[in-house]
Amino acid sequence: MADAPNAPITIELADEAATSALAERISNTAVTGDIVALFGDLGSGKTAFARAFINARTKVPEDVPSPTFTLVQTYEFPIPDGVIPVYHFDLYRIENSDEIEELGMDDAFTDGISLIEWPERLDSRLPGNRLDVALNQGEKPDHRRAALTAYGSWVPRLQPLRPRGRDNMPESEESIKAFLGGNGWGDAARTPLTGDASFRRYERLALGGRQAMLMDAPPQENVDAFVAIARHLKSLSFSAPGIFAKDRDNGFLIIEDLGDDTFARILAAGANEIESDLYNLAVDVLIELHGIAPEHVAPPGTETYDDKKLLDEALLLCDWTWGALFGAPPGEEISRSYQAAWQDAFGRLRGQPPTLVLRDYHVDNLMVLEGRSGIARCGLLDFQDAVLGPAAYDLASLLEDARRDIGPSLKAAMLERYFAAFPDLDRDTFTAAFAVLAAQRHAKVIGIFTRLYLRDGKPGYLEHIPRVWRLLEGALSHPALAPVADWFDAHIPAAKRIAPSQEKAAS
Repeated sequence: MADAPNAPITIELADEAATSALAERISNTAVTGDIVALFGDLGSGKTAFARAFINARTKVPEDVPSPTFTLVQTYEFPIPDGVIPVYHFDLYRIENSDEIEELGMDDAFTDGISLIEWPERLDSRLPGNRLDVALNQGEKPDHRRAALTAYGSWVPRLQPLRPRGRDNMPESEESIKAFLGGNGWGDAARTPLTGDASFRRYERLALGGRQAMLMDAPPQENVDAFVAIARHLKSLSFSAPGIFAKDRDNGFLIIEDLGDDTFARILAAGANEIESDLYNLAVDVLIELHGIAPEHVAPPGTETYDDKKLLDEALLLCDWTWGALFGAPPGEEISRSYQAAWQDAFGRLRGQPPTLVLRDYHVDNLMVLEGRSGIARCGLLDFQDAVLGPAAYDLASLLEDARRDIGPSLKAAMLERYFAAFPDLDRDTFTAAFAVLAAQRHAKVIGIFTRLYLRDGKPGYLEHIPRVWRLLEGALSHPALAPVADWFDAHIPAAKRIAPSQEKAAS
């Protein structure tokens, strides 16, 4: 039996292009194990939807015929470490259960992404963790109406498509069209970009030689924070995106397009992390930022990274990972001792001068902007959660990266580069703060990556958790974290410091 669905989302589709845009948007969120069930009569647009879904992520557009006679066609979505198989099933001609068995659908449901036309033929065999897309005739002959019903891990991923704003604004796609049209981008070509760990989504806009980015943030995010930090950083001569238009109620922004050259992409293409000078540039940006007086470094009203906020984030490990590893939440005594250990460690942060902490400062959120020089050559992304806090946090985020291994010699060289810029800095005090903040971040990230899998249906982050455990263990070796290290030794043995497997998560 399927898990209880969220309330259906109904979207009016004015033409095939609108159907394709919806399919592409859904495709960009799909991961291994996902199932999309396509309901609708003959000619309702199911195959057109499937075609757009598949072409959204293949390197070369595929000819996607209806598999009415072959029953299944297979495709591939490229990912950094290989491909995800995509299975396009058409069950219209299925007459008995034996034919279903021969299709190998159970394997497809496990190791790939499945699109199923005429899923009614499966009846009770249709898995509970899925997205139902029902396509029906709209108000006009060429219109379609899509009803999306999300089950399980699909529920949070569809939240951005729900009605928005204080006055129950129209469906997201219609609101986006109105927003773009009202700001001179109504006729722009729109290209969805692959999503990240958040529920924000981005589209590249192209119109008459101009380019920009559409940012579509979910209702729970306040785009005012992104705008305030972006404008402040630009006033300090840092390369944050310019803000062209804002719809606060709907969470829409049109922002400057900084291109595609993230540090991560350049490194993945084979650039040497030392010879490319990327880390030098990233550290130089922090040096410049941390050299600004505390009273000028952040816009008014910026939240402080106090002990409560630091502790709430560290607790994400107990909130999500503990249960996945041990099958039940931690007891009150275990949770209380965990908090006490961290409070002791946070005492080592006292006396650190506050600066603007961007919070997700790593190679995935930094860009090379050719044609600019100095620190302006480094484009900054994903800073809407910026706070006033210790300078060591962003340096730890950069040099102890949850997503990639960084050699000890590079880390040491970058720390020396930073210390050389601040000769009066007490190295021992800063190094202790670096270790505490690195450990806090690693504990938080382990919890977040577990949550992304369990709650949001994004298993790709599990592969990074072993690395983050290793980084956490390294940080815990610093004497400033002795109480926290003792807690982990007592309650999470080395054998349990792993990524929750799908089997464990399901138990």
